[in-house]
Order: sequence, then C-alpha cells, then structure tokens
Amino acid sequence: MTDSTAIAARNADRNAWRVTLASLVGTSLESYDFYVFSYFSALFSATVFFPNTDRVAGTLLAFLTLATSYFVRPIGAIVFGHLGDRLGRRATLIWTIGIMGAATTLIGVLPGYATIGVAAPILLVVLRVIQGISLGGEWGGSILVGVEHSTKRRRGFYAALPQLGSPIGTIVTSVLFLLLSVAMPADALASWGWRIPFLLALPLLAVSLYLRLSIDETPVFSHLVAEKKRRRMPVLDVFAKQPVALLVAIGAAMLGIGSYSLMNTYTVSYGVTALHFDYQQLFVATTIGSLLQLVTIPLFGVLATRIGSARVVWIGALTTLVIAFPMYFLLQFATFPILVGTMIIGGIFPTLSWAGLGGLMADIFGQSIRYSALSIAYAIAAALSGLIPLMTEGLGAATHNAWWHPGIVLGILSVITLVAAIAAAGIARRRREDAADAADVLQSEEAAEAVAAPAVAD
Repeated sequence: MTDSTAIAARNADRNAWRVTLASLVGTSLESYDFYVFSYFSALFSATVFFPNTDRVAGTLLAFLTLATSYFVRPIGAIVFGHLGDRLGRRATLIWTIGIMGAATTLIGVLPGYATIGVAAPILLVVLRVIQGISLGGEWGGSILVGVEHSTKRRRGFYAALPQLGSPIGTIVTSVLFLLLSVAMPADALASWGWRIPFLLALPLLAVSLYLRLSIDETPVFSHLVAEKKRRRMPVLDVFAKQPVALLVAIGAAMLGIGSYSLMNTYTVSYGVTALHFDYQQLFVATTIGSLLQLVTIPLFGVLATRIGSARVVWIGALTTLVIAFPMYFLLQFATFPILVGTMIIGGIFPTLSWAGLGGLMADIFGQSIRYSALSIAYAIAAALSGLIPLMTEGLGAATHNAWWHPGIVLGILSVITLVAAIAAAGIARRRREDAADAADVLQSEEAAEAVAAPAVAD
C-alpha cells in the first residue's frame, strides 16, 4: 500500500466513523420510539385501549396492534427504498426520522378507550402503521451511510455500529419505565404516566434531525449519480435480478429481529403473567442484557472484518440454537439471577447474528439497488417477526405455558438464520469470483474512496 493510499484509507475511516455515529443517534431514536410501544403493549395498552376484554384477550389484541406496524414495514421499505436509491441515502433518512418522531409524540397525547371509545384503538393502529412505514426505510439507510463511507476492509465493522441503535433504544426505554414505576403509583403509571416516554420523543427528534442534517451523502451514491448508474425502478430490480439473494437476506435477518420480539416483548409479558416477576425486575434484567450489547456489538463488528459478516451470522445462529432450550428450562425456576442470566445469554448469541447482518446484506446486493434490497429484506423479516409475540402467546396457551414453548420459537428462528447465512456466504463468494462483477465492484469501490478522501500527491 502506497503512502497516499494509506492516508486516503485513514481519511475514509475517520469520515465513516463521524457519519456512522451521527446516523446512530437517529437510529437509536427510531428504536426508542418503536420499543416504547413494545413495552407499552406488554404492560399497559391492554387496559388503556382494550378495557372491555379479559386479560388474555386484551394482551393478544395489544400484541396484534404491535404486529400491525411490522406488517406495513414492507410498504415503507418499497417507498423509502426507492427514494434511497434514486434521491439519496441522506435525504431519505431525514424523512424517516421525522415521520417516526411525530407519530410517537402523537401516541403520547392519544386519548384512551374510556375517553373516545372505539376511536382510541383505531387511531392507535393508524399511528402504529405510520411508525411501521417509517421504520421500513430506516434500517437500510442507517447501514449504508456507514458501509458506503468506509473502505471495503472495514465494511463489517461500520455495518455493525448502527445495530447499537436497538440496545440503546431498549436501554433508554427500560430505564424510563423503571424510573416511572418507582416514582409513581402503579395506577398513575397505567392511567397517564405511560405517556411521558412517548412525549419525550419530541425533543429527541429535534436533536436527531440536527445530526441527520449534518450527514454527507455517501460516496457510493454520489458516484452512481455522477456515472448515471442509478436504476429507474430499483425495487423491481431487486425482485427481477436478485430474488434468491433477497430470500437469503430475509432468512438471515429472522433471528436478529425475532429474538428481540421474543425477549423484549413476549418474555416481559410472560415473565409477569406466568412466572410472576414484577415489572422492575424485568426492566432491570432487560437493561443489563442491553448494556452488554453496547460492548459486544462493536466487538462482533471487528470480528466480522476478520472472518466475514456471513460467518459471524451463522455462528450466532448455531450457538443460539444450542442454548435455546436450556435457557428457558432454567427460567422456569423464576429467580432474579436466572432472569438476568437469561437476558444476558439470550442477548449475546443472537447478537452475533444481529451484528453481522448489515455487512452480510451489503456483501450480496449490488450498489445501485442496495437501499431497496436491504430495506425490503429487513422489512419482510420484521413483518414475519411481528407475529412472534402473538404466536408464542398462543403456543403458551395451548401448552399451558410449558417451559419449552419459547425455546421452540427461538430454535426455529436459529435454524432459519443458520441456513440462510451459510447460503449468503456462498452468494458473496460467487460475486467475488465472477470476473465481470468483480471488476465493476472494484471500479466502484475505488471511485467511492476517491470521493471520500481528499487527493494526496505521491
């Protein structure tokens, strides 16, 4: 490597670090906005918006409302994926964060069933639909601003960093509900205190918008514009040109997304109703597990730069499969240390798959359709994962809450992701081995790095 090349690589890495951190703040807010409702569904929305049903039916309806936002994510992925590949990564991410923040704030002022009757759950569903559409376009863009500002060698690391948004959102949400549950009586929290986390989205939105406006457009997209290589209909090209890669990407995402739905939504409800933990214990355990991810996700990103993102994903899937049933077997003893251990172990191994996911997808899709491809694959996986709390609740009812019923769900997710990640490694390898495609990728990478770094004379 020449001195000029080394300097250019260092400059590209510094710029990628700055842009990724700025994007991460917005991604954390998006995750916070979304997970606030996940906790709310498990704990309060059954009584606030569905008070005329029994407890089990109310919980099922709350989870169905939660799932609604997952179902509409593919719509957001199509809309914002197209915009991201046609108009740019930066502008699209500004729209997604603004829409999400506004919808979350409105949920915080939404009257309950006791005030406006059936209009309350209808409006709640509408706002959840808006949230889901917004989130459908967020993830792909947040991954790409890091990946496309970095050098190829560091791609796995910068693709992992935006994944910190989920644990950060979970931590902030858990801490807020924990503080609120300590600071106010349970009836006050259930009647109006739950609104506070939603309303906090407004000032956080202002900070996130400021940071998103500071992000530069990615060198890769700028190169596509300069070379007139943008696709007219990138969404259609995803299905027409890389349908197998799309299916593989969906499968690879199932464990990373699904384990969050299982651990942070269903397990909270299951821990209260079946295992008789209190809310504070569950929030503390969830927060501890998420805090650990702040360390493990960057470490797993470094690992991805060494062994490849797809390999990191399948290792995570395999280890999760191994621990799924023992973890839930121990949880039935319902002690707080075991609960904390479950959240830690149940966080570390699926986090391997979560940390490597963005790099895996970036490796198997072409640059001109990446935003659409990543967004659609992630959104479809999220839509399927949105059914997990509902399905696990039904499985628990059918088996009288047998200790192994969540383990079945986690095991199935692990197998799907394991097979998909192995297939993704093969797709990425074939792309590298194809001479014509390799030449095109190399040319685009060199041009992108030239745009990202200032010219340096030999």
